[in-house]
Amino acid sequence: MSPFEHLQALVAEDMSAVNALIRTRMTSEHAPRIPEVTAHLVEAGGKRLRPLLTLASANLCGYQGQHHVLLAATVEFIHTATLLHDDVVDESDQRRGRPTANLLWDNKSSVLVGDYLFSRSFQLMVETGNMEALGILANASAVIAEGEGLQLSAAQDLATTEEIYLQVVRGKTAALFAAACEVGAVIADAPKAHAKALFAYGDALGIAFQIVDDLLDFGGASDVLGKNVGDDFRERKLTLPIILALAKADTSERDFWRRTIETGKQNDEDLAEALTLMKRHGTLAETRQKALDWASEARNALAPLPDSELKTALADISEFVVSRVV
Repeated sequence: MSPFEHLQALVAEDMSAVNALIRTRMTSEHAPRIPEVTAHLVEAGGKRLRPLLTLASANLCGYQGQHHVLLAATVEFIHTATLLHDDVVDESDQRRGRPTANLLWDNKSSVLVGDYLFSRSFQLMVETGNMEALGILANASAVIAEGEGLQLSAAQDLATTEEIYLQVVRGKTAALFAAACEVGAVIADAPKAHAKALFAYGDALGIAFQIVDDLLDFGGASDVLGKNVGDDFRERKLTLPIILALAKADTSERDFWRRTIETGKQNDEDLAEALTLMKRHGTLAETRQKALDWASEARNALAPLPDSELKTALADISEFVVSRVV
């Protein structure tokens, strides 16, 4: 059994309730396009790691009620909404190995359904009656949008540093991981130290997760990625492997990156050349090590929490998210 399957098994009953709630709340009485678009993405086979983290965190902290189910569904709706919006912004045509909603329908449908899911997520939050949890997830939603906005300005700017990259990642990816974990502790009325530890765990886990995704874009398989290999390069995204290569580039190499990333003048051979440059400077291996370091930080962040099978499962998930590059 993989670490992910182990975590699934530990919260299987709760996750069934989350899935049922998602199916119920993604419907619309007056707009049939909404459930069509939502079902395309929600039922596309995603692992639903983020809601699993909420359920596991709540159970780890001894929660006995049902509001963690509402919060887990909230987290998944926020995530799905951001995916719908991201695919429009990125002009993507593949997500989780399937055509994107904006390709099958149109950009208007993707944006409006994303807005609908954001609204649904806030309805679910309010039903818990927990203002602290609502504040955490509302803040995460704002940070996600802020991170995506920062990425727009930094994506083709060769002056983008690793520090700025991490700021983007903390916004667009790690914020929801961290919030998903923290609200589990908050709804369980756990000690502040435990909520803080779970936030730190989710933050580091989310960073490791995104670094792995960015690394796999230059060497993963399409069926693993759920998108085409090299998409980030073709979309001119300055991800960590390129940022590290730029820091070591000579004049001619910088000219290459300027042409392909900054000005967007790419040809069919450029992806192979980009890989050659990154391998020359060892930046793919360096990126891999940074992902492993963040995964280790996630595991270590759990130290203040009481020992249990759930704690072990969460620690093992930190290794699972980087297993694709080990």
